[in-house]
Amino acid sequence: MSAMLDVSNLSKTYMRGRLDRTPTFRLDADFRIEEPAIVGMMGPNGSGKTTLFELITGSNRPTEGTVTVCGRDIHRVRTDERDRLAIHYHQSYQVRHFRSLRPNALMERAGSQYPLVHLFDEPQFNTQDGYIGFMLDFFRRLRAEGRLVFLCVHPNERFHLEILEEICERFIFVNKGVVTPLRDYAGLLSFEPARAYLGNLLTERTAALEPAA
Repeated sequence: MSAMLDVSNLSKTYMRGRLDRTPTFRLDADFRIEEPAIVGMMGPNGSGKTTLFELITGSNRPTEGTVTVCGRDIHRVRTDERDRLAIHYHQSYQVRHFRSLRPNALMERAGSQYPLVHLFDEPQFNTQDGYIGFMLDFFRRLRAEGRLVFLCVHPNERFHLEILEEICERFIFVNKGVVTPLRDYAGLLSFEPARAYLGNLLTERTAALEPAA
């Protein structure tokens, strides 16, 4: 049985220009997610999180490696059907469109009528009127329907960590182009680059959990 998402030896290298091929940034990723899940993703600005989402949805072409969604290579699928496999929601909830020089008639069909992988790029968690509960219910419903959900969050409030701890089953930390899968929330908090990234926010979260003296 094919994994829901298989990111295999994937890399993306950006160059300074067409004539100057000096590398300016490189992203490397190699991980596999077998079953439906809710995955929390975080990392510093400019670490490569959005690039990874673009590679998973097929809106950005890798330098090396492959991305398969339920056994289908996303970069071989028709551009007008890639969002039936993996869909990327930006902060504005706009969906990115795809471009390819290869005619769709020469590419494979998606084989799905509804997105299997949902990637939320820094979704808004409004604290008023039960909005957070609505969003968490939405993510859980997608997961219950057999979808794979990614939440890319840039935590700047303690409740952001509480949300991740409550809803996410596994985590991915991205730092300077290096993608590190982590098995659970405890694994995230024991990963030193993640601890350094969270800094005072992690200290506040720990203090909130300690019993009053």
